Amino acid sequence: MLPFNIIFENDHFIVINKPAGLLSIPDREGKEVSLKRLLQERYGEIFTIHRLDRETSGVIVFAKNEETHKILSKAFEERSVEKYYIGIVNGKLPEQEASIILPIMEHPGKRGVMVVNQKGKPSHTDFKLLEDFGKYSLVEFRIHTGRTHQIRIHMADYGHPLICDPVYGDGSPVLLSQIKKNYNLSKNELEERPMLARLALHSNRLIFDFKGQHYSFEAEMPKDLRALLNQLRKRK
Repeated sequence: MLPFNIIFENDHFIVINKPAGLLSIPDREGKEVSLKRLLQERYGEIFTIHRLDRETSGVIVFAKNEETHKILSKAFEERSVEKYYIGIVNGKLPEQEASIILPIMEHPGKRGVMVVNQKGKPSHTDFKLLEDFGKYSLVEFRIHTGRTHQIRIHMADYGHPLICDPVYGDGSPVLLSQIKKNYNLSKNELEERPMLARLALHSNRLIFDFKGQHYSFEAEMPKDLRALLNQLRKRK
C-alpha cells in the first residue's frame, strides 16, 4: 500500500496528497525515502515540477513525460498556476486579509534558511483570515511566487509565524493542556503527548490549465490538523 493518496492521474501527470514528514524529492545525500523515488519505483520516469517542504502536507503534481514537464514548469514559472495553502499561525491577526510583498533570499551564513532582504527575489503572498481562535488563527494563503519557505518567512516577518515552525517561529509543540482548562493526564500517561509537533501548513488547492483543459485539485487536510482545529473550535 502506498503511503500517500493519489488525487488524480492521467497519461501526462499525477497529483498526490503528500503526507507531512515525507520529502518531495531526494535530498542531497539521497539516503531518505522521497515521494519522487516512490513514484519512480511505480511508474519509472517521473519529472519534478515543484516541491513542498518535508513537513508541509497537501497537493503536489509530478509530470510523467518531458513534454508535460516543460509545459507545467513554464506555467509555474509564468505564475499562471493558482496555489492555495491553509495554515495555523500564532496570535490574532490585525487584518482580515492583506498582501505581503517582500523580497526573499537565502541567509548568507545559514544554508537552507531564508531571510527578507532587499537583495532577494521578489516574493508575493496574499492571506485571508478564516477563523480567529485568539491564541491562534486559521489562515488561507495564496502565493503568486514560489520561493523557498515563502509563507513561513513572510508570516514570521509579519509577526505571526506558523505554529510549530522550528526555523522561523519558536518550534514549540501544541499541547491540549494549553487549550483545555483543567486538563489532566490519563492514568497511562507519564507526560503529555503533543497534539501537533510539526509545521502547521497544508497545500490545499492547485489550479491550472493544461492543453486547453482546466484542472482544479483539492487535498483534504490531514488528521493531525483536523484534530487540532476540532479542539480549538470546541473552546472558541
